[in-house]
Amino acid sequence: MNYIGLNLTVPHKLLAVDIVDEKDESATTWGAVNTIRFEGKDQAGQWRPLREFGDAPREVRSLGFNTDAGAITRALREDLGVEPAGKRVLLLGAGGAGRTAALKLASENVAELFLVNRTQRKAEQLAVEIRQRYPNARVRTDYPEMNVDFVLNATSLGLKAGDSLPFDERRFSLGQTGAVYDMIYRPAETPLLKAAKSAGCRVANGLGMLLYQGARALEIWTGQAAPLTTMRRALEHNVYGT
Repeated sequence: MNYIGLNLTVPHKLLAVDIVDEKDESATTWGAVNTIRFEGKDQAGQWRPLREFGDAPREVRSLGFNTDAGAITRALREDLGVEPAGKRVLLLGAGGAGRTAALKLASENVAELFLVNRTQRKAEQLAVEIRQRYPNARVRTDYPEMNVDFVLNATSLGLKAGDSLPFDERRFSLGQTGAVYDMIYRPAETPLLKAAKSAGCRVANGLGMLLYQGARALEIWTGQAAPLTTMRRALEHNVYGT
């Protein structure tokens, strides 16, 4: 169809790993694909982005990338004012985005990572992978008993009206943290962020992560620098109506 690329979200990021023809190093490193670039084979037998072809080439392949990992830590730093290194983190969710976040945080040398997922087995499998790849990482598949520096929600709870909080309130209290980041950006204020704000936590939604992963995807597709200021303004207008 001559699309130069596409962007994926839940629940396709893990499925795409096995569907794309080839994977970029980013997709291999973080184990999920959220960005795909279509490429064609030229007359010299080299693969090039479709944007470089005037007519559709006969042979086309899909190349998978992950632009979420860098976007997560950049958003934490810029939108929440959190530097991951040396921090104790409660991560909710071990799916596509959660898995990427966990691996990225481990690579950023967090002090301790607490993984909580609806299915315990998936959290345990992720913990094993983290320990194998980052032997110095401290990972637990349970709620923390003491305070953590921030909570990161990578579940879909909060997308729908009436969703419950993405953690067990009998096992964890928002009074145990000072900051909460929710990857969800619509609604702009999820029940989790509303509760966190009431508890006196610093909060941020997923708009920044959406911006940074999308900007990187645009650069992968077009080969040009992304207009971050314009993109952020458009996103804020769409999400907040400002």
